[in-house]
Formats: sequence, C-alpha cells, structure tokens
Amino acid sequence: MGSISDYITKKDEEAIVDAIKKGEKQTSGEIRLHIEMKCPVDDPYQRALSVFEMLEMHKTELANGILIYLALDDHKVVVCGDKGINDIVGESYWKDTIKLMVKHFKDDDYRQGLIEGVNEISQKLKKYFPYEKGDTNELSNEISKG
Repeated sequence: MGSISDYITKKDEEAIVDAIKKGEKQTSGEIRLHIEMKCPVDDPYQRALSVFEMLEMHKTELANGILIYLALDDHKVVVCGDKGINDIVGESYWKDTIKLMVKHFKDDDYRQGLIEGVNEISQKLKKYFPYEKGDTNELSNEISKG
C-alpha cells in the first residue's frame, strides 16, 4: 500500500484546490474532497456520509454541500450532497460526474479526473444554487485526508 502522494502530488493538490475555488465562484454550493487509501467500511457511500458529518458539511446555510469521496486503493469514488441538493436532484444525479472522473482514474490521471469532476459539479450546482453576491465560503477548500 502506497500513500496519497503516490497518486496526487502537491502540485496536483494545488490545481485541484484552485478548481474548487473557481467552481465555488459560480455557485453558492460548497465542494469538498476527501481522499484516503482504503475505505474502512464495506459501503463507500456510508463512509462518505460519515466523512460529510465529520467535516461538518451539514452546517452550510442552504444545505448545499457536496463531497467527493475517494478511496484510492479500493478504487471507490462517491459524490454525495446535502439535503438541500438531494431534495432537488436526488442521489443518482451524480452518476455521470463519477463516470467522468473514473475515466481519468483508469489512466492514473487523478488530477485531471478530480478537476473535471469539480468543474462538472460546479456547473450542475450553478443551475439550482447560483452564486449570489456576498456569498461567503462556508467550508475549507483544502483536501481532507484520511
């Protein structure tokens, strides 16, 4: 088992965080990324929900946080949204975004996969949660790691 830096370099991280910052300028939604080597439970969606809570993403004013969860060694990726988003679009709304990311992950291009995933999420969020003047960044843009 390697480490996260074997998959995603510091420069990659900077580019991904930059994509999150740019994406959040198009929407009032909040995007976070959590990466770990292995999913510690059988169901990666349940793990993503646990991480969502751990990162206090449920505390946004409009309940419009989105988490990209990635378990590198287990080849698991989940996109999950808070209640405000899921009430509008449902959980299956993110399947195409996951397919887009996985296409790049299969080529070991995690940087591009995550950047395109963030861009796609931003575009989708913009439709239902457009950026509003005075919108504040409620959550850190930094990548969390497990």
